[in-house]
Amino acid sequence: MEFSAFDLLQAIIKGLLTGMVYSLMALGLTVIFGVMRVVNFAHGEMMVVAMYLAVMSFAMIGVDPMLALVPIAAILFAFGYGLQRTLINRFINVPEHMQFILMLAIAIILVNACLLLAGPDAQGVQLDYALDSFEIGALLIDKTRIYAAIGSLVIAFLLFLFFSRTRIGKAIRAAADNYNGALVVGLDVNRLYAITFGIGAACVGAAGSLTIMLVQVQPFLALEYTLLAFTIVIIGGLGSLRGAIAGGLLIGVSEAIAGFLLEPSLKSVFSFGLLILVLLIRPQGLFGKAA
Repeated sequence: MEFSAFDLLQAIIKGLLTGMVYSLMALGLTVIFGVMRVVNFAHGEMMVVAMYLAVMSFAMIGVDPMLALVPIAAILFAFGYGLQRTLINRFINVPEHMQFILMLAIAIILVNACLLLAGPDAQGVQLDYALDSFEIGALLIDKTRIYAAIGSLVIAFLLFLFFSRTRIGKAIRAAADNYNGALVVGLDVNRLYAITFGIGAACVGAAGSLTIMLVQVQPFLALEYTLLAFTIVIIGGLGSLRGAIAGGLLIGVSEAIAGFLLEPSLKSVFSFGLLILVLLIRPQGLFGKAA
């Protein structure tokens, strides 16, 4: 089978658009780790919960996932804020293995709740424009991927503005840089941590609402998304927002090239191969800081 450079270009563009959604998902994970140093092993499960919420809102009241992402992100923010305030905050200063066990327990509860309520069968949304494409010269780009990528880009931009321009965002960064110093100047670090976890959950909620436009959801997809998010943030650098964006784009392109040159089922080979390569060359990730 012959491949042309044009077909490869189209696959790369498709990978970049998908990678932008991956980046938004990974931003939620890297924000939580960068500020709180808590590894959220329930990240993929939160993603799946958001995808099911998008499916329910579309099936029950016909809300497009692009519009549903705002209330879904708000729901996930409230969930993350409450979870951190009531439970996770008690484990901030305990040994890391206890944090891991806690987050794994939350992940198991979430995925089994989805299985109980929605069943094991894959579910999705049937959008009117799902099969439509934009023609850019000779290129045909799926509308759903472009819309999802634009939505992810806008949210990522707003997140950067939040952390760089708002008082709460600057306070969160201060608490991340110097925990004791933040306490000395009177910052409510526990509240800032809760807001941070809420923001991370909101990012993955928005990403889930956008992802349902591209794929169907079933409960056990959660583990795949958790591994994908970890792969992205490790490649980009733990705690780095720029790294999450870059890592998501690289993984999106690598998966698209794997599907184009080989088989879609082999996309993980490329992704983990890229992860190994980055760890060999730059163990702290592309934008991470050496310990």
